[in-house]
Amino acid sequence: MKNDLIGRAIADYFEHGETPDIEIQTNYTEGELLSPAYFFRTVNEMPEIEKTALNLCRGKVLDVGAAAGCHAIVLQEKGLDVTALEKSELAASVMKKRGVENVICSNVFHFHEKGFQTILLLMNGTGIGGTLKGLKKLLLHLKNLLTPNGQIIIDSSDISYLFEEEDGSVWVDLTREGYFGEMNYELKYKNEFMKFNWLFTDFETLTQICKKIGLNSKKIMEGKNFDYLAQLTISEK
Repeated sequence: MKNDLIGRAIADYFEHGETPDIEIQTNYTEGELLSPAYFFRTVNEMPEIEKTALNLCRGKVLDVGAAAGCHAIVLQEKGLDVTALEKSELAASVMKKRGVENVICSNVFHFHEKGFQTILLLMNGTGIGGTLKGLKKLLLHLKNLLTPNGQIIIDSSDISYLFEEEDGSVWVDLTREGYFGEMNYELKYKNEFMKFNWLFTDFETLTQICKKIGLNSKKIMEGKNFDYLAQLTISEK
């Protein structure tokens, strides 16, 4: 099995209830911790952006990067037809044990079932793209899985604030080659390490990408930490 660090942390927490935090280092930050318990949060423990996203879901729903199934479980309890898509074999197994009825263990680009009215991507959903080029590829793929009147519900953050000084100036050139939201992540859990690219996308940049591939973008709400929730729909021809 390929590196499945997050899946291992999810499985350990599910089996034992207590487990070490996931340590996070990036090219911009260091010393951050993520408790595996966060993947098991109830709807009352979710931020308002996630609660709003779940309330917007309708019809046949695809939950991309479903992890331990916290969103899929809420939607399933509401009576919606939910497919939980997760590439981690360990996390997918945990979801099944938690009662998620339709779990598909697959990379999103290998998944081709169509007819979804809602596609959900939360916990910085644009991150799955890795880069702006990757995000364009991801959204184009997901667009093809939607019904004509379907929607993509996705969240992300504008991290330009990381580069601001107290006087409002910035300490890097945000217009330099390469997009500032393209980050390099390194995770550590117990004795396992994992590196990957992760993308934070400001809403204006997300909108520009959407226009290029025939999607409309609408900002639904803003969070307290420079994050936002967006609804993407297919443009009329």
